[in-house]
Amino acid sequence: MKNFKREDLNFSLCGLNCALCTMKLDHYCPGCGGGAGNQSCAIARCSLYHGNVMYCFQCKEYPCDRYKGFDEFDSFITHHNRLKDMVKIQNMGIEPYHNDLKEKAEILKTLLAEYNDGRHKSFFCTAVNLLELQEIREIMGRILAQTAGDRTLKEKTADAVGVFQSVAEKKGVSFKLRRKTGKISKCNKAE
Repeated sequence: MKNFKREDLNFSLCGLNCALCTMKLDHYCPGCGGGAGNQSCAIARCSLYHGNVMYCFQCKEYPCDRYKGFDEFDSFITHHNRLKDMVKIQNMGIEPYHNDLKEKAEILKTLLAEYNDGRHKSFFCTAVNLLELQEIREIMGRILAQTAGDRTLKEKTADAVGVFQSVAEKKGVSFKLRRKTGKISKCNKAE
């Protein structure tokens, strides 16, 4: 979007963890306000109108009508925790939140490099996005112990996915993206 620039390309204006997004990882999207490839966005236009706030929660009108049903459906990235993550960044501060997000992104890179059989990128992105950092650290410890030795990539992937799913089930978390029924958007077709 013209004239819309942001310094923070890892956490979007509306609360998406861009650093954990398949589109950003594959270099299809530079992140919210990141320049070429950045998509037109009604929330970005709203930010410009309201003084170019860095995050929606900084706007004096937040939460506005745009947030009704905000997290009901997903696109190529989970939207489950957007409101929760905005509250989290407000409470813990921007820098500590970014430190946690950076650690999650590093763990995700490890998962994709060492435990992805080519069919689980979205699964790992969603799992790392939805679980708390401490849980992910514990999961990684379990995965490392479970996959030690001479294991094929397919076996390592199955073990890693199994550990994530086990923790998610105990917490009542689903890693399936929630699609809107009806027409399919361009973003959903590309996936």
